[in-house]
Amino acid sequence: MIIHNFKEENSIINQFISELRDVTIQKDAMRFRKNIERIGEILSYELSKTLNYTHKTVQTPLGDKNISLPKDNLVLCSILRAGLPLHQGVLNYFDGAENAFISAYRHHPNNENAFEVIVNYLASPSINNKVLLLIDPMLATGKTLENTLKAIKKHGIPKQIHILSVIGSTQGVEYVKKVFPENTHLWIATIDQKINNRGYIVPGLGDAGDLSYGIKL
Repeated sequence: MIIHNFKEENSIINQFISELRDVTIQKDAMRFRKNIERIGEILSYELSKTLNYTHKTVQTPLGDKNISLPKDNLVLCSILRAGLPLHQGVLNYFDGAENAFISAYRHHPNNENAFEVIVNYLASPSINNKVLLLIDPMLATGKTLENTLKAIKKHGIPKQIHILSVIGSTQGVEYVKKVFPENTHLWIATIDQKINNRGYIVPGLGDAGDLSYGIKL
């Protein structure tokens, strides 16, 4: 796996991560969603540099200009519901892409620490021989991404996979390295060292879905 960890360099993405983590600022759900969206835009810009391009002649009012434009067919797959703000940021840049949505949630039997990831909804176009962008803001254990990949492969085999996340754990990153193809790219704003007994990233930022859209039952 090729890992692009933006924690390793100074950029404006650090400002957005700081605000996402801040317990006082994250009370503003609209700002929380917007910061995730902006990180999605930054990751998309960097990812765009790795795509395949073709030359196209564009006619202006004063003449013609040859321009390099992306030629890959993209499918953006967001993991509901926490992935929606990040998905919007990616879609802002890849507005011509096809879109897929999948529900994946943690089931804690009897409210115990152990959990399984359950996938029970998928809407997707064909991903066969296309570039698949898997969008999940929190890469904690990696099991959600693993189950998402298993489910969406029913719609074809992509020629390339990119994962876009906001915050990950070292354990989660190592896990997806084992279960995804070697040429998969991971685009991530920052990586924390630990997860707790409930499988949440520490220090992380909390539950991205709840902070974006309200606490669930």
